[in-house]
Amino acid sequence: MLMVYVFIIKTSFFESEVALGILFGIFAILFLIFIFKLIEVGYVLKYKKPFYTHFYLKLRNLNSEQNSILKNQFSFYKRLTEKEKKYFEHRVASFIIDKDFIGRENIKITEEIRTLISATAVMLTFGFRDFYIPLISKIIVYPEEFYSKINDEYHKGEFNPKFKSLVLSWKDFKKGFQIGDDNINLGIHEFTHAIHLNSIKERDVSATIFSDSFAEITDFLSNNEALRQRLLDSEYFRAYGYTNQYEFLAVIIETFIETPNEFRSQFPEIYNKTNQMLNFHFAGY
Repeated sequence: MLMVYVFIIKTSFFESEVALGILFGIFAILFLIFIFKLIEVGYVLKYKKPFYTHFYLKLRNLNSEQNSILKNQFSFYKRLTEKEKKYFEHRVASFIIDKDFIGRENIKITEEIRTLISATAVMLTFGFRDFYIPLISKIIVYPEEFYSKINDEYHKGEFNPKFKSLVLSWKDFKKGFQIGDDNINLGIHEFTHAIHLNSIKERDVSATIFSDSFAEITDFLSNNEALRQRLLDSEYFRAYGYTNQYEFLAVIIETFIETPNEFRSQFPEIYNKTNQMLNFHFAGY
């Protein structure tokens, strides 16, 4: 009987040591995470970008059809390095899995639709650490313009944060990429609205940089009347961008991606802040 008690005591002691070891390990990990976040805060304040952007334990792959679509139809992908292409493919594959694609008015959701719409989102967030845009859960695709109950009008695209839905006309989405330098791109425009609102809601490092950088742009313009007038006189940004701050942001992102070299040449201050927002250089691509 004594031997049984001794065994129980030893076992309990061993289990308590294991438990303490696990608890210590958890505290050590939490402490390291806390220290890393403190270091990154300092890094972000100094350099205005995340400490790192791409880190994956395992990269997802696209199927052959999806890869072919990217290579043949998405010019941004073609300009990436081989290493960046692997990251881009992983993000597109992950985005496709994360979102629910829904067809309306008898449109069939094809690999082309999934791949090109997802690639647009990934292009815009390629400089972000978190690229999923969690404020979007559903992507609804119509064959062309659709009737919207929001304002009882026909729309080419819209973002509805209440229902976490991005809605697109496939005809107009495709048209946005057919002319690559007119600074009008439906997919870029609507995804920018979603990213903008997501950056206000979320507080991860990329969302914070995005929202803070846009605030810097608006403050800069508010305090520079001459620059505001030069923007209007140039007619470089389409008039729709001056509707409100949300449309202005969407228009400057369209412009930043479609004609980055001209943007940088005409308005370098705004270009640099937009580059800071996205954490990616589009000029020269």
